[in-house]
Parts: sequence; structure tokens; C-alpha cells
Amino acid sequence: MKLKIFLKGFGILAILLTLIPLIAINFWWIRIFDFPHLQLTFLTLGALLVYFIRFDTKSTGDYFFSLALVACFIFQLLKIWPYTKLAPLELLDAQTATVESRLKIFTSNVHQKNRDWGKVVSEAKKYDADLLLFTETNQWWANKLKSAFTGPYTHHKSIPLDNTYGMILFSRYPLQNASIQFMVDDSIPSIHGQLKMPDGNLVQLHAIHPTPPMPQENPKSTARDAELMKVALQSKESSMPVVVLGDFNDVAWSQSTQLFQQVSGLLDMRKGRGFYNTYNAENFLLRWPLDHLFISDDFRFGDMKRGNKVGSDHFPFYAAIYLEPTGSEKQRKEPPTEHQLKRARNEIEKTRNNK
Repeated sequence: MKLKIFLKGFGILAILLTLIPLIAINFWWIRIFDFPHLQLTFLTLGALLVYFIRFDTKSTGDYFFSLALVACFIFQLLKIWPYTKLAPLELLDAQTATVESRLKIFTSNVHQKNRDWGKVVSEAKKYDADLLLFTETNQWWANKLKSAFTGPYTHHKSIPLDNTYGMILFSRYPLQNASIQFMVDDSIPSIHGQLKMPDGNLVQLHAIHPTPPMPQENPKSTARDAELMKVALQSKESSMPVVVLGDFNDVAWSQSTQLFQQVSGLLDMRKGRGFYNTYNAENFLLRWPLDHLFISDDFRFGDMKRGNKVGSDHFPFYAAIYLEPTGSEKQRKEPPTEHQLKRARNEIEKTRNNK
């Protein structure tokens, strides 16, 4: 009897952890459960399998409880299914790849307290990327990175900060109208501008690092979600190919990032290729993708890798994409609905109301 009570309690926990993220509240203790869907999927499956140890075929309650666990497992599985290799690709493979149309990108949250700057530099140089983005860079990190990259990367934009939200962008290709903006908070910067490709095309860049919904950072996800929605709306209206990159402090399957994709129309190269979890580099059991690269349908896939440990709590992330606008219609997403646009604008309005 005691074993069955324990097993049922385990199952109830799995059900609650599945349902909590569905609550439309932006408090951190709700939104934090958006992150571990992969772990919750296995937890729910485990609870279901273990419960059958004491399953009573004559008990109607056991049937209902088991069905509830099955429903939760299916819900969790559907959330993460698009990021498995069994799902269809969202960003299609390059067909007419040329060096002039290729853009190689490397991103790394260096972790401000990390002092293994040599590992970060070595890992970045290994990929010989055209565009480098480093986040959590204070003045110490900015000095180290500039000494290593200013030569080969003649174009850069930097805002070192001590609050773990500094960032620095290096580009091998010319940057036009590059600016630092504070989209929702005067202490949380982002970098925006246009990158001129070797073939002459301009690409709109948005480099972001919004705050996570954590009690020591931000008790609500309001600011993060508003910044994502502002970038989504700008991307939707852009007449140029778009690249959005950075540490989103959000997972790809959350309500906020899903809405970001629906509104912006940008594509996720992870879909159909794998999770490529970039956080937490220090804990194998608690890993999920936080560092993202979303791109417009003008691009095609070339390569993607998760980097090695560099002393940070994040793994670096590398991707190569090719500008192929002639094939964009084959992977174009449906335009956002009025309801989705309204939800995005409502998220932005919340930050205005809080000021």
C-alpha cells in the first residue's frame, strides 16, 4: 500500500510539472518549467512505467491515472519531437552553396567570472567564423577578446558591462548602421545593424541577450518576452535577409520562443537535426538549448556544431548558412495570424505598463 502511494505521488508530480507551464502567468516559478521538457518527458515515461508495477486491473482509478500519465507523456513528447532527427527539417540544406554566399557564425556566452579566455579564443579560431558574438563580456573580457580578434576582424561593436549582460560582436565583413540599443531595460543591451556579404547582399543582424526568469535576475519573464517580440516584429518587417543570434535565456519549445518564430517567420536550424544543448555545460542532467540562431527563409543550411567546454557554463555554438533567396518559398512559414500579432504586441505593452 505504501509503495502504491509513493508511486502515485511520483506520477502526480510528473502530471503537475507538465501542466504548470500551461498557466498563462509570467512569474519565474511558472516559466522556469518551460526549460526541462526533455527531462520531464523521461520523468513522465518513467512514472508511467513504474506505476504499472502496482497497477490494479480492477481499479477504475488506476485506468484514469494511467491515461493521465499517457496524455502528459504525449504532450511532452510533441513539444520536443521537432528537435529530434526523426522530425522534418525546417531549414533545408543548401543547394547552390558558394563561398560568397556563405556566412559562418560562432557564438559563446563566456561566463563573466570565467578566466579561461585562452580556451574561448582557441575554440573560436578553430571554426574560422565570419561573425563572432560573445556575451557576458565585461571590460576584462573585452580587452582579451579585442587583442585576439581585432586584427582579422576589422569590424566590431562592443559594450562591456559588469552586470553579466555585456556583449561584443566581431565581423570579418563590413557592418553598416551598427548600433547598441536598450530595447526594454537601460541595463540590458543588444546589437543591431547590417552585414555586407561578399556577394554584395545586406543581412539584417540582431544580437540579443535578454534576462532569464529567475529570482536573482528577473522575477518575471516580461522583459525577456517583450525583447523577443520587438525583434520578431522588426524581423517580420525587414526587406533584407535576417539573422537573430545570441543567448535567449529561453528554450526553443517555450511559448515565448514559439510565438517569436510565428511572428517573425524565422527558421530554426535545430528542427529535424537535434537539440545541440548549449547549457548547462557543468551539469549533464540539466541541459537544454539556450543559445540560438534564427534566420529568414532566404538562407539554407550548411553546418552546425556545439563547441567544446571553454570554462563557461555554456557551450559555444557554431553554424554555417548560405544565402539562397531563390529557394526561399520552399521553406517559407505561414504568415502570423492577427491573434499571434496581438499576443506579441501585448507582451511589449506589459513592459510599458511596468515603467
